Amino acid sequence: MDTLSYITVDVFTSTRFEGNPLAVISDARGLSDAAMQEIATEFNYSEVTFVLPPEDPRNSARVRIFTPTMEIPFAGHPNVGTAYVLGQQAEIFGRPIGEKLRFEEKAGIVEVDLKRSGGKIAATAIRAPQPLTVGDTISEEIIARCISLEPSAIVTTTHAPVFASVGLNFAVAEMSGLDALAAARPNLAGFQAAAGRQTTSGHDFSLFVYARTAENPWSIRARMFAPLDNVPEDPATGSASAALGAYLVSLAPDADMTVRVTIEQGVEMGRRSVITLDVVKSKGIVTDVVISGTCVFVMRGEIVLQD
Repeated sequence: MDTLSYITVDVFTSTRFEGNPLAVISDARGLSDAAMQEIATEFNYSEVTFVLPPEDPRNSARVRIFTPTMEIPFAGHPNVGTAYVLGQQAEIFGRPIGEKLRFEEKAGIVEVDLKRSGGKIAATAIRAPQPLTVGDTISEEIIARCISLEPSAIVTTTHAPVFASVGLNFAVAEMSGLDALAAARPNLAGFQAAAGRQTTSGHDFSLFVYARTAENPWSIRARMFAPLDNVPEDPATGSASAALGAYLVSLAPDADMTVRVTIEQGVEMGRRSVITLDVVKSKGIVTDVVISGTCVFVMRGEIVLQD
């Protein structure tokens, strides 16, 4: 019987059964693209990662990321979780584990710092692989229809709803407060209409909505909906958080700043996650975005490939 080992972790949390689940196939050699997609569909997590030897020996591994419906070039929680799993190992494909990892991904090289405590991995931090890019704005009416609310629930004081990316594109929109954020419900017809009108998203239409606290504008509560990608709601979205954090820092009046942004997500789902971002801005340009978080092991098992 041919089998394939896997490990699952909950990412952006230190509490088991909270955060965002991730399955990691730490040695995916021999798997076809079709088999990877079938396995990701079977897990039905927001993402599954498949680890392969690097094409360039200067790097640690090649990491491929699949949702239940497609392969994507980059995502936050799969990188944080994969680094956490690999960091527990003595070696990756015969090479010892150091304090830093470099993952080859479709979006580019993802650099990882392993943060240890008492000799164990306490957290991992990844650097966004691409600079901030900002795309088209989106009307409040389109956003509101996607989440079954009135357009008045969308705030445009700081920015209009807009596409933003540091490796994976998301529509980001600010809500009028926590009550409006909690009331949001994904409307499939709204997402289908939005995807049909937009040509810059790079994948089907993923929407990251958020509310900022009055006490600390860098403390944010967020939700992410992507029903067209078979993700009605995601409990933690590192790539969307990084895009949002970078975009908000780019809008701040200071030309030079380093900001710690904390994004809490998944609360309404009962899977609270905490995503930490460190965003650097120099001479008016966001130059660095680091996404960090903790993880906890949940399951180990084997996938039966052939009887």
